[in-house]
Amino acid sequence: MKDFAQLIRRLDSTNSTNSKVAYLSAYFSSAAPKDKLWTIALLSHRRPRRPVSTTKLREWASNLASIPLWLFEESYHIVGDLAETIALVVPQEQGGDQKALHERMEELAGLGRKNEDEQRLYLETAWQAFDHYERFAFTKLLTGGFRIGISQKLMTRALAQATGQEEDVLAFKLMGNWTPETTTFDKLVFSGQEAAEKSKPYPFYLAYPLEEGPESLGEPQHWYVEYKWDGIRAQVVCRGGALFIWSRGEELVTDKFPELQELAELLPEGTVIDGELLARNEQGIGSFNDLQKRLGRKTVSKKLLKERPVFLKAYDLLEWKGKDIRALPLQERRAYLDRLFSKPAGTFLERSPLLDFNTWEEAAQLRERAREEKSEGLMLKSKNAPYGVGRKKGDWWKWKVDPLTIDAVLTYAMRGHGRRTNLFTDYTFALWDGEELVTFAKAYSGLSDAEFREADRFIKKNTLDRFGPVRQVKPELVFEIAFEGIAPSNRHKSGVAVRFPRILRWRKDKSPEEANTLNDLKALL
Repeated sequence: MKDFAQLIRRLDSTNSTNSKVAYLSAYFSSAAPKDKLWTIALLSHRRPRRPVSTTKLREWASNLASIPLWLFEESYHIVGDLAETIALVVPQEQGGDQKALHERMEELAGLGRKNEDEQRLYLETAWQAFDHYERFAFTKLLTGGFRIGISQKLMTRALAQATGQEEDVLAFKLMGNWTPETTTFDKLVFSGQEAAEKSKPYPFYLAYPLEEGPESLGEPQHWYVEYKWDGIRAQVVCRGGALFIWSRGEELVTDKFPELQELAELLPEGTVIDGELLARNEQGIGSFNDLQKRLGRKTVSKKLLKERPVFLKAYDLLEWKGKDIRALPLQERRAYLDRLFSKPAGTFLERSPLLDFNTWEEAAQLRERAREEKSEGLMLKSKNAPYGVGRKKGDWWKWKVDPLTIDAVLTYAMRGHGRRTNLFTDYTFALWDGEELVTFAKAYSGLSDAEFREADRFIKKNTLDRFGPVRQVKPELVFEIAFEGIAPSNRHKSGVAVRFPRILRWRKDKSPEEANTLNDLKALL
């Protein structure tokens, strides 16, 4: 546990990618195999289910620190991180902890089956056995992920350096639904690619956002253009007579979309398709909100299958008749995809069409019509590009439509996290519904540091009421809010849900009375 805590401390102390890779590589070269396996799992978002609620953690930590709960809560709001707060207030170590990371993880796995008194005794004993940073790292294992700027790609690069593996091959091996309980470090990392489970997808290839026009990409005839569909990126894997569906977040979601099982009878053995899962409605393609309703259910009822059917919009072929074809140029992979669609593909599989254009001006016109096609914009893909791993500049670009915007009034605020823990930077915004302001979105990004400090001063001077960590603010500040999509919602008081809201700019030129209305927002539906 000491070595793992020291690793987290080092990773958290630098913004240098090379330094982070070096720290991880050194750890993977020296740590015990079981600890390395758990570290890979934790840094690739395979943290076990939380065994104890954060409410109990706060109660027990405040009691152990001999401070009232209200003082602990106030400290938590100032610090901005529960694990860091517990690390600070709990009394210092009694002699040091000698247990390894894998031993602590195995104990935490069984903690959920213990009664409350046993849980409390275990955590109090553990907390007091650690030094400050060990206590922080251990509590992070209970409460959530580490915000240390470690992507799976970066972790894979470090592991490749430490083990002598090829990074792309290693990325494939780390895919799938393995856990530290179902494999070993040697089996996961050093077994041949042929030993990978038949269900495993390939690492996803990701596009870079195109901030300016596409003219810098060269001649248009070297590029494919298609719509950027607003669904869930997925790979459909057909091997061994079975069908598996993986989301981009490496989650196996086969059971969420049972209607797609008919593809197991239609696709050739050894087929892997990259595409977008989309909802279907009477008009054709449904909203992302329709699709989300399929993901939030433990079981999919017949009623839901009928009301929210899905299909896969296929735009790439990664494996054909058992052969990995990712190294082929996209133009050749699309030819294989066309061959796949030479036979009827059923009602749950469609090919993403390539759009006709001759100039970048014509491509820009297609982008302007993207929302009419229920898409977020355009994808621009080099015809000669192989299918890579992760996000790489040059071959795949996403050219999204300009966001929707609306002017809203700041009504509530909370403190931020990390370096913003002493500032109110997490905001709730509202629109006019008659004489009433109705909240519709939260946002915490888009302002400069100076603007956040200025807004923080206003919030502290103009607080109307407090609800725990939330402050109700005098409704005077107007901000332009940008968002990517909009859909009706019964879960929100406004009756509308917006996707990816963020602050575009501070409208100091507008009074609160000049902010938009709820009807203005609904007109964008």
